[in-house]
Amino acid sequence: MDEVAMEFVARLTAVADRMEETLEGLLGSTPLAGEIVRPERLLAAMRHASLDGGKRLRPFLVVETARLFDVEGPGVLRSAAALECVHCYSLVHDDLPAMDDDDLRRGRPTVHKAFDEATAILAGDALLTYAFDILADPATHDDAAVRADLVLCLARASGLGGMAGGQMLDLAAEGRALSEQEILQMQAMKTGYLIRAGVALGAILGGADAETKERLDRYAKAIGNAFQLADDLLDVESEAADMGKATGKDAERGKATLVSLLGVDAAHRRLGELIETADACLAPFGDKAAVLAAAARFIAERKN
Repeated sequence: MDEVAMEFVARLTAVADRMEETLEGLLGSTPLAGEIVRPERLLAAMRHASLDGGKRLRPFLVVETARLFDVEGPGVLRSAAALECVHCYSLVHDDLPAMDDDDLRRGRPTVHKAFDEATAILAGDALLTYAFDILADPATHDDAAVRADLVLCLARASGLGGMAGGQMLDLAAEGRALSEQEILQMQAMKTGYLIRAGVALGAILGGADAETKERLDRYAKAIGNAFQLADDLLDVESEAADMGKATGKDAERGKATLVSLLGVDAAHRRLGELIETADACLAPFGDKAAVLAAAARFIAERKN
């Protein structure tokens, strides 16, 4: 492992640790201002969904993008935690019997298995709404305009024209042949938009200008596409024990993926091209973006 790769692993681990601490604090038993009580069972389900697991890649992208502009601190971690709350909510709902019907997530029972379906639905609802509570709080940033930009960015990435819309397209596509463009659009919305949001939130916190935001978004779009393509390849090539969840389910449910359309070899070549694109987008930042470039390679080469 080269020096940059080692630095990436160290920073990814550090962000994961700090994210665990941040989420632990946000999901404590003490009610926030304006809350009367936090129902014990609901809070336990939210904690089950969001603590003790995951690589925290999306929070890492928030933190590392903000670092490009020498911005760090609690507000960055809170913004990253808000994004992670949305991601974890999406996994809770995605695992439900009406969606992907999964029993395992990160090697543990999914929320509806550990609790029950109604509690899982409410836990997802609560994580989603809490994300915007976190972003809108002055503790995240003292400038209301910046907080509004953060809220708008995450809302658009996660809603009708983003992740939720992509999930709907994915459900509608089961058992139906799709064109490459249709698959790319669905996957960009379903998976890519939250990854792009990680970079976008960091750029907002960093005060990036419009041109820089656009360049960073092209990087984020490339790694978002790479993440989904790598995920689809893992579904075909990996064992459930390695993934911490069931594999082979895309083919079983007749889901349209680039792997099923292009074939495994061509999908691997496309993955390499996406990482080259990501590297090119970061070139103007020089060595300062080396860890973000390493993140792109990690996404392509990950094993779970």
